[in-house]
Amino acid sequence: MNTQQIIAICIFAVVMILIISEKIDRTVVALSGAALMFLFKIVTFEEGISHIDFNTLFVLIGMMIVVAIVKKSGLFEYVAILTAKISKGDPSKIMVYFMIITAVLSAILDNVTTVLLIGPMTLVISDILSINPIPFLMTQIIASNVGGTSTLIGDPPNIMIGSAAGLSFGDFVVNLGPVIVIILILLIFIFKFIYRKELVKSPESEQSIAKLDEKKAIQDKTLLIKSLAVLALILVGFMTHSKLGIESSVVAITGACILLLIGKQDPHEIIYSVEWPTIAFFAGLFIVVGGLSNTGVISMLAKLLVEETHGNVILTMFLLLWISAIVSSFLDNIPFVATLIPLILTMQTQGMDVMPLWWATSLGACLGGNGTLIGASANVVLASVGQKHGYPITFKDYLKVGFPIMIFTVIISTIYLTIKFAM
Repeated sequence: MNTQQIIAICIFAVVMILIISEKIDRTVVALSGAALMFLFKIVTFEEGISHIDFNTLFVLIGMMIVVAIVKKSGLFEYVAILTAKISKGDPSKIMVYFMIITAVLSAILDNVTTVLLIGPMTLVISDILSINPIPFLMTQIIASNVGGTSTLIGDPPNIMIGSAAGLSFGDFVVNLGPVIVIILILLIFIFKFIYRKELVKSPESEQSIAKLDEKKAIQDKTLLIKSLAVLALILVGFMTHSKLGIESSVVAITGACILLLIGKQDPHEIIYSVEWPTIAFFAGLFIVVGGLSNTGVISMLAKLLVEETHGNVILTMFLLLWISAIVSSFLDNIPFVATLIPLILTMQTQGMDVMPLWWATSLGACLGGNGTLIGASANVVLASVGQKHGYPITFKDYLKVGFPIMIFTVIISTIYLTIKFAM
């Protein structure tokens, strides 16, 4: 390795260590790492900016604005109370319901948008039940990444893979849907066991919930109707944006602007409510990872992967699955998948059947995001929502649950791919 590559790896390692230690605010760490990449000329300012995934950032900003306005209508309180009444105040059932809702919405919207919608409902319902919302938030992070794996639009790596391989929405559902359903069902049982002592139903909570009237939670009926209409348009936009030739960020920002115009809310208050530290954290992290990509470190890793398998499709499939999962737990999966795509396409031109490799890359990159708190955008966003309301999820606490769960889901994926392609 040359000097630039060594410096880039050192900067990345220090950033990761400081984020894990949580002794310094993660936004400060990420931005400092980006500054070091500029100062050591690992990337020029223009190159660094080019590595920022503005599509992801503007999806976040747009949906944060939408959620802030929708929240004013009382919709989240309505859904939270209704869910609590259906479950009769049983926290375990509520966790399961929200896991399923999160997974389904993550498949038809995207996982970041979903957690922005589900997070506020979770906090409301936990407040009603007077219980710690962290088990709910943890399971929703996992479910969002699992559900997002199953479709073309659920997670950014799938959009990239679908575009490169010419795969449709239906192709993803048919090929990845079955294993995702299996994983989700197994995770429901696992989490019910893990949090069995924390999600205990009390007679008092059932009685208090029975007295609640979800209809009274609606604070602004006119705003509610407008919000639901705009959310429906955003949903249609997310499902059709690739066919329309527009980015998902355009859909989100357009929806936010429409709701700002017709919602009659104070725009300064709404825009101020955006989680700007989270946006800055992502921007800094993109630049830090961009330094690894710019110096060829990620490319070297991908090429080494192909060389070690000697062109064996099944062996390459398994290595892609596991390496994508491990790497995506700590790195952003977008630049890594962007590096793998040309290599897979090259193998295709050499006559190799690369279809198993596409599915292995998708499963590894998307499910790998569950490994750590910074493994996927949805993780950081929902953790930030919890922290803002006084319920922080630390890197270490998440790692204890998330990483074993990630390993488990990749093992299930390995079995699935073996049955589908190697038997």
